[in-house]
Amino acid sequence: MTNPQHHEIVVIGAGIAGATIANELLRRDQSVCIVDAASSPASACSSHAYAIAHPHIGRGSPRLLRLTRIAFLLAEARWGKQWHQHGIFQPTKKDKVFDREELVNHLRTLELDESIAIPLDAREAKAICGIEQSGVWLPRGASLSLFQATNDLLQNHERLTCLWNTHISRLASHAEGWLLFDDAGHPIISAGKVIIAAAMEAKSLMMSIDIRLPLKPVRGQLSIFSIAKNDPWVEHIPRVGISGDGYCLPAEQLADGSHRWIVGSSFDEGEDDLRARDSSDSFNREQAQGLIDYTQGNVTSLKVDHSFVGVRCVAGDRLPIIGALTQRPGIFLATALGSRGVLWSALAAKLITAQVLADDFTLLARLGFAADLLAALAPARFFAGALAAPSAFGALASNSKPILPSDPKAK
Repeated sequence: MTNPQHHEIVVIGAGIAGATIANELLRRDQSVCIVDAASSPASACSSHAYAIAHPHIGRGSPRLLRLTRIAFLLAEARWGKQWHQHGIFQPTKKDKVFDREELVNHLRTLELDESIAIPLDAREAKAICGIEQSGVWLPRGASLSLFQATNDLLQNHERLTCLWNTHISRLASHAEGWLLFDDAGHPIISAGKVIIAAAMEAKSLMMSIDIRLPLKPVRGQLSIFSIAKNDPWVEHIPRVGISGDGYCLPAEQLADGSHRWIVGSSFDEGEDDLRARDSSDSFNREQAQGLIDYTQGNVTSLKVDHSFVGVRCVAGDRLPIIGALTQRPGIFLATALGSRGVLWSALAAKLITAQVLADDFTLLARLGFAADLLAALAPARFFAGALAAPSAFGALASNSKPILPSDPKAK
């Protein structure tokens, strides 16, 4: 058997996260080997062409709110030519009364100025967004094709090696760092540092080095609807993106006068079935009515042209897992990106590159990336309740009671 080829930095996973991290390392004059079981980039959830990007402005975890602001600014700066800025409107929750002063104060606490987030009453929203509901207008909100962005990041480069059709089944430590094994049990790559930028595959790879992470799949289906040119829906469909219980992109008028409208997405926790379901399209029709507050609309007018199904990966606390695995020196993780791959990939590229290169965090510090936010993303947050199971490495990492979202309308 030949000796495994050696690369100082190996990235496992050629989706949007792995591609962005690899590209950032290339920008820093590093040589990178990216490995994927598929024959080309963006073969799984990153084949998605309809991702949206905006900072989270809800009443969730303060750390999540702060992190999405930082990640949004990094994503906006990174994806210039793929960034389709059409603005995104977030309606007021149906059980809430619009209070402009309260909203302004909330946005200030999130350090979101009027260039990013503007409260609108229903009249203002109708004039700006075409939606007669109160809420917050995010004029810099955008959408982009993850597939195109991923492929653009992995263009030929003299310091980039791509190994396609190469499935890594397990890892093992050795004198020079880490060995990566194929399905036949052969060590095919040795690496000084390994960045695992995969979704659910990260769970089995971590188990191979006795690390247990609380990852769970979440199936999501987008519906691409066609609306006839004279249908009553045409008077109600939006010219901006909307993010609420579900999300939609701006409706696009086609040459024949009909409209194409992308609405999503279902949230099927614990499922990884990639087949399209009529029930998910029906669910998205209901979400479409709610997003534009058009409950009297005839949902049968929303004809399904196509559906996209992807399986997202989430952690127990809904935050991504990004950073160095301090219990296994030389291993770095970028997983559990959920439905915010656009944002978290941009943040992961900066954070992991800084850690891989033992860099300073000046840029992230300027953006407000404090130590508590670093800890909120770090894999080590799941080690506090580690099970004391004997192994070659010591205790297993676990989160014995992971909390996962249960709301079926979560994105």
